Amino acid sequence: MQHKPVQGIIYLCLGVLVFSLQDAIIKQVSDSYALTEVVFIRSCVASPILLALVWRESGWRSLFASHLDTLVLRAMVMFGAYAAYYMAFPALPLADAVALYFTVPLFVTALAGPMLGERNGWPVWAAVVLGFVGVMVMLQPGTGLFNPAALLSLLAAAFYGLAMLLARKHGSSLSAALMGFYQNAVFLVGAGLVALLLHLLGIEHAVHPSIAFVVRPWTVPTLFDGLMIGLCGVVASIGIMLLTSAYRVARASTVTPFEYTGILWAPLWGFLFFNEVPRATTVAGAAVIVVAGLIALRMAKSDAAPEGPSVAEAKAPSPAHAAVDAAISAK
Repeated sequence: MQHKPVQGIIYLCLGVLVFSLQDAIIKQVSDSYALTEVVFIRSCVASPILLALVWRESGWRSLFASHLDTLVLRAMVMFGAYAAYYMAFPALPLADAVALYFTVPLFVTALAGPMLGERNGWPVWAAVVLGFVGVMVMLQPGTGLFNPAALLSLLAAAFYGLAMLLARKHGSSLSAALMGFYQNAVFLVGAGLVALLLHLLGIEHAVHPSIAFVVRPWTVPTLFDGLMIGLCGVVASIGIMLLTSAYRVARASTVTPFEYTGILWAPLWGFLFFNEVPRATTVAGAAVIVVAGLIALRMAKSDAAPEGPSVAEAKAPSPAHAAVDAAISAK
């Protein structure tokens, strides 16, 4: 296996940067359009791009893979992760929503035992506990500053961790693009069905911004907004190519820590586009989460042989990005 650490790190950092732009776009439109509409448009744009990637990576026959049940189940879990993650955006500062989502490695570590039979030593569990101490610092439960929408980011992290563990079972036999294509298809159908159900039930308004983002009726977007939403599909496709390349040209243990550069972009976009200034507790809690995540990753990798898929692909759960964990074992 080739190992080009500098090239891999550059690919990884660029991929994380590209996906962070998608977060900013979706937060921008979260006050005007329905989440289901955003997902539907985004998935329509991504479909032909992902289909071309499937053809390039594994051929048309791979569309009829033998693990369709796993592909669909994982895509449904990712649909839940995607929805929960972006539902938090209208109610939380961008930096808070993204930082809380970076607890994915902690959830993966906690779930790997019961799901895969992996056994972790006390240093790994200590890192998990430390990470959730960082979460408590950010959430400040019991104070007037606590926002229940923060739990959506944590729920999204838990769902994404579950999806990554499902991918470990079949990651060596399924291409990254194939997993991305099926996830995108489930997102497309799922968004349409949820929107139709809400319409039939007559649910169109809600007080809380996170719920309103889901139940809001579809409207025809302006040209600019439509282009921005559609751009998310292109962003996802570019992101998967960058992240897949990163894990194929360099060892996962080398590039994985640079996933956390996403925490740098979120407060920057929040400040530039939404006039958000991170609270001191956000900065402190995010720092603790990053340290804990890196410790858990390092300890888990030192106990594992050979090196397996990364457990820190903790970006936004887009259908393309979430497929990258399968590419690690295909390098």
